[in-house]
Amino acid sequence: MTQTKLELLAPAKNLESGIAAINCGADAVYIGASSFGARSAAGNSFSDIERMATYAHKFNAKVYSAVNTIITDAQTEDVRKSLINLYDCGVDAYIIQDLGILSMDIPKLPIFASTQTDNYKIERIKFLESLGIKRIILARELSLEQIKAIKKEIKAELEFFVYGALCVSFSGRCYMSFATKGRSANRGECAQNCRLKYDLYDNNKHYLFKNKHLLSLKDLDLSQYLADLIDAGISSFKIEGRLKDINYVKNVTGFFRKRIDDILENRIEYQKSSIGEIQLGFEPNLDKTFNRGKSDYFLNGRDRDISSINTPKSIGEEIGEVQLIKRNSIVIEFKEKNKIISNGDGLCFFDSSDELQGFLVNSVNQNEVFPNQMPDIKQNTIIYRNQDQKFENSMKSAKTERKLLINLDVIINENEIIIANNEKNFQKIYALEDTPTNNPEQLLANIKKQFSKTGNTIFKVSDIQISISDAPPFIPISKLNEIRRDYFEEYEKQISENYTRELIERPKPTANYFLENVDYQVNIANKLSRELYQLAGVKNIEQAFELQNNFDGKIVMTTKHCLKYESGICPIYQKADKTITEPLWLDDGNHKYKLEFDCKNCEMRIRY
Repeated sequence: MTQTKLELLAPAKNLESGIAAINCGADAVYIGASSFGARSAAGNSFSDIERMATYAHKFNAKVYSAVNTIITDAQTEDVRKSLINLYDCGVDAYIIQDLGILSMDIPKLPIFASTQTDNYKIERIKFLESLGIKRIILARELSLEQIKAIKKEIKAELEFFVYGALCVSFSGRCYMSFATKGRSANRGECAQNCRLKYDLYDNNKHYLFKNKHLLSLKDLDLSQYLADLIDAGISSFKIEGRLKDINYVKNVTGFFRKRIDDILENRIEYQKSSIGEIQLGFEPNLDKTFNRGKSDYFLNGRDRDISSINTPKSIGEEIGEVQLIKRNSIVIEFKEKNKIISNGDGLCFFDSSDELQGFLVNSVNQNEVFPNQMPDIKQNTIIYRNQDQKFENSMKSAKTERKLLINLDVIINENEIIIANNEKNFQKIYALEDTPTNNPEQLLANIKKQFSKTGNTIFKVSDIQISISDAPPFIPISKLNEIRRDYFEEYEKQISENYTRELIERPKPTANYFLENVDYQVNIANKLSRELYQLAGVKNIEQAFELQNNFDGKIVMTTKHCLKYESGICPIYQKADKTITEPLWLDDGNHKYKLEFDCKNCEMRIRY
């Protein structure tokens, strides 16, 4: 039976985070170079990316390079050179947004279509597959039923986000940042307008919301739906977070590794796509890491509880509520009896104005907390912990490692020792002095002891089988250690040398695009991309938003997060309010945006 490989894909802000992700069980990591990645603040040197790939490949894990910005004509040659350099660094695939890259003379690595290529409609996805794109990173807004329908239509691999921050807009179709601050989300410089405060009012200035983070969403958490996603056709499970710290990467990767491994134990038709035994050294817990609250977004249809309108910041885990307020302390009634607060913890709460407030814990006496600065807080207020000092320290001190399990066969003749791994594909022979030993039993014990020491290598010896001649030689401990070090070093070198990357031929585009006319929301910013769409039958092409000067009246965001629904006046799922006079307006104090509602497709558009 052919087994389908499942992949846990983790973010790598830098080399350190990437190695931590691999050690915590990632089958692959995605990392950005110094430029042309959709997170400009998470760029890396080519030398670090090469080191990342070298380390990952020892465990058959992969490294994907994010080159997912739109490109101008002036940048095409620099991008091409960067892609060649990334190939030389050992990356396994390119993640792209700009389809002009497909026309470049670059190495034949697999290409993945970034979620920023707007992979939502089946017609668009089928077109991308026809271009030879190996993997489609699906839009986060898709439901399980939509994913299943897509899988029936295409053969390309499907990747889906399962954890992390959510873009409120369809990825690749948000232009608010560029329109207001000249910072393009499609070029890795998003100013995060979605996390700002807004007023929402109708055409008669009747306010539905005042001073709320109306476009800020909770974070995605699909950890309960991994089996459903597998059944729907997802084979790569992606964690968001190339800007997050290393403890976030370790905790979330470790958590999802355990979840996926639990599924693999009962699903023999699937297998892990990398190798190696994981030793975390800590117990992962998603409640302990950065989160704005959690949501399954639209995976199971429209959900009322997806927004975080009171704060864009991390609130962490709910731990209890205020039972008593003293002069310089707060007594908390814990939600769970085993909760423990530690010195240095960060606690937070929403005040009477629904503003998030926080403080650090100076000291604790059971359930009585002494803050570093006494907050203005009321009885029965719910308390959250967004910094768990004990947990953070446990991850920093944990010995997290990944090892290849091997069995060794050791054969000792009169003047040589032969060492082979259990697969018999790596063997070395070492010459020995022909001096008989007086204690064969001690020799056996020494061999087992010394060859079980793997130190900082990637190996862990599970078993050693020793065959010994009638007249074995004397082997000093120092010689055994020398042989062991050389054997493991050469074995690791062979593993790296034997790693092979997939190279694929990309077909010339022949399929017609499903539209004859495309506007700026297709993000065509260079000649190569324009020519590709023209070959696909597109007759009229509007240049990218970032190449235009007048934004008046243009759609700057398309989203499934509906502010009518948020206000409780959705005519489809709720009850329309006839006192509301449309259009509705979204106002951040500097600019007001006109809202349009496409109820047929259950989408909202924001016009500049």
